[in-house]
Amino acid sequence: MATVWLHPMVTKRIDLHKLILDCPNFPKQGVLFRDISPVFRNNDALNYIADEFQSILKSYKFDTIVGIESRGFVVATVLALRFGKGLTMIRKAGKLPGETIRKSYDIEYGTAIMEIQRDAISDGQSVLIVDDLLAAGGTAEAAAQLVKELGGKIAAFAFVIELAGLQGATKLRQTGHDVYSLAVYD
Repeated sequence: MATVWLHPMVTKRIDLHKLILDCPNFPKQGVLFRDISPVFRNNDALNYIADEFQSILKSYKFDTIVGIESRGFVVATVLALRFGKGLTMIRKAGKLPGETIRKSYDIEYGTAIMEIQRDAISDGQSVLIVDDLLAAGGTAEAAAQLVKELGGKIAAFAFVIELAGLQGATKLRQTGHDVYSLAVYD
């Protein structure tokens, strides 16, 4: 069984790993997918996520929250409501209207392209980047590059699940960013 820990600032505990489902060989052979869907169906778990990130990130100053498609939208919405901030979406290519900028990136089982609307981030704006899961870090790094291309600054990254063995958090921290995850799997 994978080792799971929660951030040390936790004041009450919901065992997220009991809700997260292991889906072997999805989306392709050899990948162990961690399905967060049951967490999203649980009101107590959603409130727990909001409470924990509010406690962890209370000293950070950011203007908006950037959510990464698609499960990151759920977490980002919960945090946007909790922090009283707006929500900016980073989506798969071709899903946003208007003028956008794109970034191609590698993921643990292939490549992808995502984009953000050109007017979504103002020059100098500070953002919290949120996703449901951090694996190898390619998606989060590409999101950060999009934000920076628009003149934004990264306040921190927040993830519900981290697959530590894939070194995504290490990669992001090496670029000088703070990374927080609630449930970390070896």
